[in-house]
Amino acid sequence: MGGDDVRLRAVVSLAQAMAAACTPRDSWRAAARGACEALGGSFAALSVWERDRGRLRVLVNAGERAAGEEEFPEEEAYPVHQFPEITEFLHERWAGGGEPDAWVETADAAAPAPGAPVRGARPYCHQRVAALRRRGRGCCVVAPIVLHGRAWGELYVARPAGGVVFDRDDADFATVLAAVVAAGIVQTERLEEVRKLAFTDPLTGLANRRAVDIRLDEALDRHRAEDVVVSLVVCDVNGLKTVNDTHGHAVGDRLLERFGSVLSLCGAMLPGALAARLGGDEFCLLAVGPTADEVVEVAGELCARAVGLELGDGVACGVASTGDDIGPVRSARRLFRLADAAQYQAKAAHSRNPVVAGRDGEVIRLADSPPKAPHDRRRLRGNLPPEEHRP
Repeated sequence: MGGDDVRLRAVVSLAQAMAAACTPRDSWRAAARGACEALGGSFAALSVWERDRGRLRVLVNAGERAAGEEEFPEEEAYPVHQFPEITEFLHERWAGGGEPDAWVETADAAAPAPGAPVRGARPYCHQRVAALRRRGRGCCVVAPIVLHGRAWGELYVARPAGGVVFDRDDADFATVLAAVVAAGIVQTERLEEVRKLAFTDPLTGLANRRAVDIRLDEALDRHRAEDVVVSLVVCDVNGLKTVNDTHGHAVGDRLLERFGSVLSLCGAMLPGALAARLGGDEFCLLAVGPTADEVVEVAGELCARAVGLELGDGVACGVASTGDDIGPVRSARRLFRLADAAQYQAKAAHSRNPVVAGRDGEVIRLADSPPKAPHDRRRLRGNLPPEEHRP
């Protein structure tokens, strides 16, 4: 009975650790560590099946790692054809309900003689046995993880060579742990979806204003500490109201979606850039690292591609970069005001090219001028007197 109590506490501890995880990596680590401890193992791994690539990819290695094993490996993966027992499992249908059982492999296992019955109705897997020997492990238990009725991956726990070998009870317990891990993964995926919605524009799939504000604050911290170049491209889609009035809002939404795709494509030309919809017909690109000239070149490409869209009338595009002569940028508000003012200049001039703060003398004066009447089209974000005149 005491053993049952210990295992029950281990199950509860595993579930609690996964529930407390804040990120997918935290969840994977909690799953591997919790299962390793619950089964008295020295090492554990959590892996996912990538059907489109026909491979088992390791997400996390926990415990006593062998040489070359990283905690969060980038490309540790194994082709599915190397694991005949999993190949069978992937196509298995559980007509009677329930979930597939875990099984045990040992380093001293020998390949069955031709025609001999397969142990536990599982094909012999010499790759796993070879891996156990190579890494100084004596045995492992492998528990398939099933989500929504489909194979998701596997939980793997090993013990060192010379230790107690896993038995049938351990395999049964590993099956229970795999079900707990599956529930934790589902919860993590739901939380990730909620987080994604909180920082994503639902129409275009781009980042939203909240995501831009957070990333821009972080970028300016780096600018102050490392003098890294931070650039902001602000765009206003021309002709959206006309499209809405003439063709309806569904067509207007299609224009926004199409421009969002163009923005995403151009943003990919700047490593690490964030493409976002600020709201309505306003979009932006936030680039950290590329030079001001590189950002201006991409902004020009964006303007050219926007003109080629079937709907609308191109974009008004403004650029503000710490790599240009725009004075000190002590806040995100300052960079936004400059980009807004440049965009306003582009809109007023019906420019097909981006207007760049620091390269157009009017922009900085416009950004630092006091706000006008509420109906003023500029709507410059946070338009306040110049920073040097504020307390």
